[in-house]
Amino acid sequence: MTTLPPGAAPPGFNPARLVALMRAGVERCGLDLRGITVLTEAASGAYASTAILAALAGADRVHAVVKDTAYGSAEAVRAEVEGLAAMAGVADRLRIATGDPVELAAGADLVTNSGHVRPIDARFIERLPDHAVIALMYEVWEYRPADIDLAACAARGIPVVGVNERHPSVDVFSFLGPLAVQELHAAGIPIYGSRIALLCDNPFAPFIERGLTGMGAEVLTVDHPGSLPSRCWDAVLVALRPRGAPVFGADDVARVRRQSPGTVLVQYWGDVDRDAVHQVGLPLWPPAAPRPGHMAVLLSAIGPDPIVRLQAGGLRAAEWVLRNGVASCPPGGIAELLPTPSASSSPTGDEKAWA
Repeated sequence: MTTLPPGAAPPGFNPARLVALMRAGVERCGLDLRGITVLTEAASGAYASTAILAALAGADRVHAVVKDTAYGSAEAVRAEVEGLAAMAGVADRLRIATGDPVELAAGADLVTNSGHVRPIDARFIERLPDHAVIALMYEVWEYRPADIDLAACAARGIPVVGVNERHPSVDVFSFLGPLAVQELHAAGIPIYGSRIALLCDNPFAPFIERGLTGMGAEVLTVDHPGSLPSRCWDAVLVALRPRGAPVFGADDVARVRRQSPGTVLVQYWGDVDRDAVHQVGLPLWPPAAPRPGHMAVLLSAIGPDPIVRLQAGGLRAAEWVLRNGVASCPPGGIAELLPTPSASSSPTGDEKAWA
């Protein structure tokens, strides 16, 4: 297996290619942030693109909050983002901030729900301008309550805007199949000729299934662990919507271990009872648990392309609502509105507030 030196990125992440992907993303989405101040994060790898995309789209000012994380020190991330900004010719529009993002809220027209900006709580929301918009940066049915205080947004009339990741100019869901292939390969499952059970109760299902069958796998998709038939699986891929407790619990673990002892349990999305897995000795991938409610493998694992598409689309969706208002969005467009607590129904995969 070919390995990279510690801390090195694959060649597909080289800065010149990243800048080219970002320029293409701005053009593909029609992203135009002229006259807008953006508050986002300065991050590493593919996520360094968020602030640069906003600047490439003509934002008057981009405030990018940086923090020390497991992915790199604030100093290293600052250097990476500033280097990309210089290469893209937008360094004059970018301001790296190391303090509390709340202090920048009053001047922000568009705020992204990015890691270094979160949580977007009541203290943050009360300082936003009346016209401000929050970009969720993913689809509304994937909303995590810990990210944004929706009650505070409703009280202020601040819209939270998701991005239609299946919109032709974004098309992030088409990368879900290749991502599942990458994760299964990393787990030692060759896909071709393998029998794979896909546990998926959400719109990811057809995209993951297509990616696996296209590589020669025999795939059965069910929407609940209890519906999984008894047979010898090479892998069980868990891609279930998080619900605040394990979506694959101790009973499910015991059933799979009993029916098919050599099966590899692969966590893609949805929390797994890892204590139960380790107790019965069921093979599990990846070794480290993701944060609750988060995917176990990042889209950037297969390259920067899907992340750049997602960030460009998230910015464009919020820009649309910021310029046109919540009532003027065409059905099936790039933007979708996250219902507030005052709404009569909650968002699901099939019941969206499309915009």
